[in-house]
Amino acid sequence: MSRHGKRYFNALKKAPKKAVALADAVKFVKDNPGAKFDETVDVYFRLGTELTKGDTAVRGTVKRPNGSGKTVKVAVFAGGDAAEAAKAAGADFVGMADLIEKVTKEGWCDFDVAIATVEAMKEVRKCARILGPRGLMPNPKTGTVTDDPATAVKEAKGGKVDFRMDKTGNLAVVAGKRSFDADKLVGNIKAILAAVQAAKPATVKGVFIKSMTVASTMGVGVPVVVASDAE
Repeated sequence: MSRHGKRYFNALKKAPKKAVALADAVKFVKDNPGAKFDETVDVYFRLGTELTKGDTAVRGTVKRPNGSGKTVKVAVFAGGDAAEAAKAAGADFVGMADLIEKVTKEGWCDFDVAIATVEAMKEVRKCARILGPRGLMPNPKTGTVTDDPATAVKEAKGGKVDFRMDKTGNLAVVAGKRSFDADKLVGNIKAILAAVQAAKPATVKGVFIKSMTVASTMGVGVPVVVASDAE
């Protein structure tokens, strides 16, 4: 049984069959909701990487200039002054041994971003088995292992997000909410596209971004024209 309703199939009949300009794709998504609620708008990429090579993994961060439209819950593993600074910056959960025990013994992952100080990582590694598979493990490459957790908390709350390619060469990033003004969605998507392009591994030759699609949670995906980056 299909999970899609009449809204989806009506939109599907009108959807562009070929890739269109980003502004046109956003307009279609906004004009053709897939549900009554305020859907999330995502950007999907199909990447041209050789998945058998470990050095072609695509991972990075992007600061969406217009936020994500959702409340981001942040957990900070830290002690002392760093912990107090994280609390003052708006972190939802702050602690060390107590949070680590909750993750390792209860499998607790009720947060969207995890941040740790360099010193704390010695203990936070105990959580790798739980946090790693969920993409929540703090990592210095994404700025979530830092001795300035207050700044990291503000960035996470303000729209900064990590992205990581999956094993099939696909990548998805939240661009915002369908209720966003069109120009704000376009601005976020442009920032996401630039960040993904900047994360292209040096070993990848030819076309890196094979396709880019914009879609709402229950809506029809619209393909977007992306300038060729073939070498």
